[in-house]
Amino acid sequence: MDSARAAVRPLEKAAVVASGSRRISDPAEGGSHADDRRLDRRETSDVGRHARLELVFAVRRGRTVLADAYAEPPFRVGRSFSEGTGLHMILVSSAPGIFGGDCLEQVIRVECGARVRLTSQSALQIHPPPRNVSPPLRRDASASAPLRRDHSELLSTYHVEDGASLHCHWDPMIPFAGSRFDQRIEIALARDASLYWSDAWMAGREGRGERWEFDSLAHEIRITREGILEYLERYRITPEEGRVTHPWVGGDACYFGTTLVSGPPIAAEEVERLHTELALVEGVQAAVDALDARVMAARLMSASGVPFRAARSHVRAMTCRCDGRDASTSERPPTIIAPKGEVE
Repeated sequence: MDSARAAVRPLEKAAVVASGSRRISDPAEGGSHADDRRLDRRETSDVGRHARLELVFAVRRGRTVLADAYAEPPFRVGRSFSEGTGLHMILVSSAPGIFGGDCLEQVIRVECGARVRLTSQSALQIHPPPRNVSPPLRRDASASAPLRRDHSELLSTYHVEDGASLHCHWDPMIPFAGSRFDQRIEIALARDASLYWSDAWMAGREGRGERWEFDSLAHEIRITREGILEYLERYRITPEEGRVTHPWVGGDACYFGTTLVSGPPIAAEEVERLHTELALVEGVQAAVDALDARVMAARLMSASGVPFRAARSHVRAMTCRCDGRDASTSERPPTIIAPKGEVE
């Protein structure tokens, strides 16, 4: 990794990674396969458009540290900040967003006992393919799928081991007019792992009066615990084919978000309380439900960014209290929810 914390293209297989990391060349630890992945075999024309990020967090001397990292441009390894025994990292990229034809992949492992909070540097801007430029050919995950030139793709895999905690709170994605975006997320939880996940997206560049002008937005998140499916969400939105502004679909909303919590048992009264509190927020439509004794889902939608952000912050603050985390480690103090009629 160079001084800018971006990957340096290796000519030979590295035998040992950063101090405190596992030896990726050790066959007993799957080193041969890991070595092959660490070799950058991209064509020159693919650099910056096809990229991989790998992060491993572990406990060292009672504190969570970044034990191993690999990043291909435009990914960079962001700075990390201690939060008690845990660690906060901002995932960063040197690109202005993701463009048609791009395929980005990130693999993140949280080892036993580690406590990690991940946030984004800013909203992810999803651009259409550059005009008069033919992006590199690429295939979908299915070998039989046709080659696609105009989609951008983000693939994310998370492994959370026993006693570990992963907390992800992402800024909203913004699909630009004419963009086509596919996102797939897989989260594998061990038996005693805990998860907080909050993602969001917008119907377009609201500040420019741009809504539902993207071509397609596909999203899938799959959460398993000990290999057993715990939660699955999958949808594809194609504005020109559906009535996205129907009251039972998107209505007049531009901001949409989902928060998922999985881990220690969640008290039914806390879920009901959160549902009731969110119903009082002016400008936000929300619902909260316990899908299982240890799984909670909250969905939010709003026509305005201010109440939407406040509602997301309130959900985060409450779920942190419920599972014993300190909400004061948030990037901002939790927002107080005001009853309808009192929100400016």
